[in-house]
Amino acid sequence: MSASMIDWNTAVQAGTRLVRPGPQVSHAEAREVVAELRDLSAIAHGHVREFTGMASEVDPAPATVVDRPGWIRANVDGFRVVLEPLMERMQERRTSGFLGYGPGGVMVQAVGSRVTGLQVGGLLAYMASRVLGQYELFLPPDPEGRAPTGRLTLVAPNIVHVERELEVDPHDFRLWVCLHEETHRAQFTGVPWLREYVQDQMTEFLLASDLDPGALLDRIRDAADVVADAIRGGDGNLIDAIQSPEQRAVLDRLTAVMTLAEGHGDFVMDAVGPEVVPSVQKIRSRFQGRREGGSRLDKTVRRLLGLDLKMKQYAEGAVFVRAVVGEVGMAGFNEVWTSPETLPTHAEIAEPARWIERVLGPRAVDAPDVPELPADDS
Repeated sequence: MSASMIDWNTAVQAGTRLVRPGPQVSHAEAREVVAELRDLSAIAHGHVREFTGMASEVDPAPATVVDRPGWIRANVDGFRVVLEPLMERMQERRTSGFLGYGPGGVMVQAVGSRVTGLQVGGLLAYMASRVLGQYELFLPPDPEGRAPTGRLTLVAPNIVHVERELEVDPHDFRLWVCLHEETHRAQFTGVPWLREYVQDQMTEFLLASDLDPGALLDRIRDAADVVADAIRGGDGNLIDAIQSPEQRAVLDRLTAVMTLAEGHGDFVMDAVGPEVVPSVQKIRSRFQGRREGGSRLDKTVRRLLGLDLKMKQYAEGAVFVRAVVGEVGMAGFNEVWTSPETLPTHAEIAEPARWIERVLGPRAVDAPDVPELPADDS
């Protein structure tokens, strides 16, 4: 079904062909890295569960450790799951000629899907050398047809590359990364409604796509203008350019929940850090500098793809979490996970006191002791 729009095999082939090779390690070193990451993930899980007080899985599956091509294949599977609702709608509304179903349309469709597959593959190749880990929410059904709840994935060559680049202690850095990713596992396994909420918002966002040919052409022209502006140093991005007006409201909700999730992950990895990661302040300082650095071309691509917005999410979300925990403690902060209605809005993330007032009510609470975090993170 989805092959009518995107040739997923082409996406995998292009991505794995274009992705840069990882750092040079021996087979023995690679096995050691994989084994240590799995062990550290389990250790991090215990720290996160104890620190956050979230009712996450007691005995989760081991982290899946992959290389860059493995990450590409996994994300193609995830894309297929996420994009399925949009593909179904577009097939229902296919129009002669425009979507390639008129005379000779089969040929047009085949060529178009391969071109799109190449584009997706190129994007994944770029991302595959940068992602350290992720909690995969969208997975294909298992052999019995059941939808898996999620999977924690760590990209070993990228973790090794960054720890070498930053010249930090490998064991400390690997545990630090695992703390962040295990926080995401705690969020999506400890909050029963969160996964479905995010999936519903993403589906709504996709289904709000303007499928009118004229409107789509306008979006394409806007995207071309953004690319040209970014090359000249502008600050536009493709996400803003291609979305319809209806999608903006959905994106606001999605951005708010993902800012919370990413900021919570950054807060926990640093707050737990001093107890179990002795060099956490050094790691955070150097890692933050890396986030903000890069060549002019790299910065342009990050801006175009909206990755700079994601970096902003880490910072803004961590400030929100730190402020709320500092005012009402971890138990008070955890009220955020009660229901979709208790999630902060975009505006409340910028002003945490507004969230406290709305969800917890006016209160005077002595600020609990909160582990001191490195100044760079805020």
